[in-house]
Amino acid sequence: MLRRRVIACLDVRGERVVKGVGFGDLRDVGDPVELAVRHEAEGADEIAFLDISATLEGRATFLEVVRRTAERLFVPLTVGGGIRSAEDGARALRAGADKVSLNSAAVARPETLDELAGRFGSQCVVASIDARLEHGAWRVWTHGGSRPSGLDAIEWARVCEWHGAGEVLLTSIDRDGTRSGYDLELTRAAVDAVRVPVVASGGAGSAAHVVEVLARAGADAALLAGTLHAGALGLGEIKQAMAQAGLPVRRAPGTPAPDAEAPCSN
Repeated sequence: MLRRRVIACLDVRGERVVKGVGFGDLRDVGDPVELAVRHEAEGADEIAFLDISATLEGRATFLEVVRRTAERLFVPLTVGGGIRSAEDGARALRAGADKVSLNSAAVARPETLDELAGRFGSQCVVASIDARLEHGAWRVWTHGGSRPSGLDAIEWARVCEWHGAGEVLLTSIDRDGTRSGYDLELTRAAVDAVRVPVVASGGAGSAAHVVEVLARAGADAALLAGTLHAGALGLGEIKQAMAQAGLPVRRAPGTPAPDAEAPCSN
């Protein structure tokens, strides 16, 4: 079985990591490069940088921060925000990103996904979908969760896969920052709809929440942000809970296997 991943996400605004609730009420939580390095050392399988204000402000993503971070990381780095074209994606990949994530640009022009996949391979292309529950259906929102698109989130995930996305990053706006648990129903619906990996995002508050979305909803990876930055939840704790639940996992440094016996004393 493929190992399930835990992804540490850093929402960046103005070259600082911020975090809020429901995509609002943002607060500064630190330097992106230092936080990325720290999360890798603690056991993150991947790091994601999302420049949450780049699209709203009409500017390119923060490539210098990407370069400085990529130079110090050994795990994959995903970069999103401000990727408006295949050339923007190419710049991010040349700066050291392993994957690029598109939301607003893909909604505006799905062919951008095709162009990136054609140049760099589907494994480099992530379709980022921010979904809000509206009248019994999940709808896609763009521009940092500020603009409704009218698209059905699950159908849109299928369209993104058809256009070459190799992964879907699915965020529940309703759960974002609440620490009340992932939206299992939303995640399961997406997992059943596409053949590419689905990354669940929005709502993590405990190791049990991570295990739940991976084991019950079938997500390939769980993305966390605020709980990690605040120190309320550790990656070692998460990895140990995953291993104990029987999920295939790369253990965090210094974390014993769940069935490891204590060393004998003389």
